[in-house]
Amino acid sequence: MEDKTEILVRYSETDQMSFVYHGNYVKYFEIGRIAWLKKLGISYKQMEDDGFLLPVIDVKINFRKPALFDDKLILSTKLKQIPSYMIEFEYNISRNNELITIGYTKLAFLNSKTNKPIRCPKFILDKIILDK
Repeated sequence: MEDKTEILVRYSETDQMSFVYHGNYVKYFEIGRIAWLKKLGISYKQMEDDGFLLPVIDVKINFRKPALFDDKLILSTKLKQIPSYMIEFEYNISRNNELITIGYTKLAFLNSKTNKPIRCPKFILDKIILDK
């Protein structure tokens, strides 16, 4: 499953060169992940309330062209593979149908009480498999 999210670049997200500051792309990816889960019917907040955490353990970003203030970006978020102890996402950001950024994140499933790794919760796996 792929989810598409529109992002309008705010002035506060740009640097002195008028480019989107590189750290903001990690925030964009988070927006994409939360929207992807919500599309599956999974609330990130509820997941945390139920004792599951998803810290980012790896992130990669390839900048092809800069995004600028007031650009309308389309963020595509896609699951890389069926999760186990980790879940991986791939991201494409485009502007006017032109790919400008490629990204990747890997997150680990943790038990919030013990901070120990756990397998992907069954309710998440079930929804992913049903969506395929």
